Amino acid sequence: MTSQDYMQIALQEAELAYQKGEIPVGAIIVSPSGEIIAKNHNLTEQLCDVTAHAEMLCISAVTSHFGTKYLSQCTLYVTLEPCVMCAGALYWSQMGKVVFGANDTKRGFEKIGNLLHPKTLVEKDVLADNCSKILKDFFKKLRK
Repeated sequence: MTSQDYMQIALQEAELAYQKGEIPVGAIIVSPSGEIIAKNHNLTEQLCDVTAHAEMLCISAVTSHFGTKYLSQCTLYVTLEPCVMCAGALYWSQMGKVVFGANDTKRGFEKIGNLLHPKTLVEKDVLADNCSKILKDFFKKLRK
């Protein structure tokens, strides 16, 4: 599968968040063999937990699955550039690669500088238009 294929799955998770009234961000984590080992979406409203971002939920699921806190061989696909909190968790988990769709110019980690582990590879703008559109649609609907 390609980065676009995996991001499309993350977008399906974002759609689930949208349907629940959550900010529509979806994420998946993929093993070195290409297997999707976690997928989730924002659940901050449903869980009443500001840390329940899609990335955080996926990291927790995968570390439990593997019984290790280090994910240096894994790839995270997320529809929106991770925030500073999620970038910190990605740093500590030593995520091997982070692929994101839409840039977050207000709260994304790149605004502060690269907060990821020095060995973490980054790929950006994968299906960026699709990832941005679902967010814009959500906030447009919310403001009506």
